[in-house]
Amino acid sequence: MSLITTKEEVTTFRESGKILAGVLRKLKAATKINTRLTDLDELARKLIAESGATPAFLGYRPEGARFPYPYAICTSLNSIAVHGRPTDYRLQSGDVLKIDLGVNYRGAITDSATTIVLGSVETPVKNLLRLTEMALRAGIRAAKVGKTVGDIGFAVERVATAGGVYVLEELGGHGVGQAVHEEPMIYNFGQPGSGMTLKEGMVLAIEPILSLGTNAVVDLPDDSYEAADKSIVAHFEHTVLIGKKEAEILTA
Repeated sequence: MSLITTKEEVTTFRESGKILAGVLRKLKAATKINTRLTDLDELARKLIAESGATPAFLGYRPEGARFPYPYAICTSLNSIAVHGRPTDYRLQSGDVLKIDLGVNYRGAITDSATTIVLGSVETPVKNLLRLTEMALRAGIRAAKVGKTVGDIGFAVERVATAGGVYVLEELGGHGVGQAVHEEPMIYNFGQPGSGMTLKEGMVLAIEPILSLGTNAVVDLPDDSYEAADKSIVAHFEHTVLIGKKEAEILTA
């Protein structure tokens, strides 16, 4: 768990988040029908290097993974929830692409994700994206000093349940800062007042990952996770810094 206590640390984390947000905006602008996923990865590497940072995911091996991750970004298509790998696949109309990105700037690691729709999709998919973004905002509002990780999960789950979509229960947010994944694990469901209590200076990655049809995922051979019923998944994420009164979004 990273606990940021000095002005210098806060400044560095803000700069890391600013770099990440800028790269993600440019990746989103470059994501079009017929774009190759590997081209997006190459662009991310170029932009991150130009910023003076490094890709936090490149070479990182999460707990339980079979091997280190060999790309700068995760590109998860349609029913793939997280950790999808960039390939030479060219995006098509109707694709739902999740781009997940981590940046390491002078030892300060931030993490963010967005979901992009290519061309035309049906209304339930549009609603899924809307609800996932709503759930992210709700989770961030719940991230206050004295609250708990259970409060964050409860806030996310309440939005999903009310909207008739599903939390992928094996996946969730986490602490971030000096490593890509730190304690605490932040599930997208929970009971108010349960789990670790939030303190000023904590750095957290809050990331609702919701599907149209199931709570369950399947672990695929490439270390990606797919909705068990192959329904569409949406994923939005921000890194936040717990402040005295509210969470500051570092990756906006």
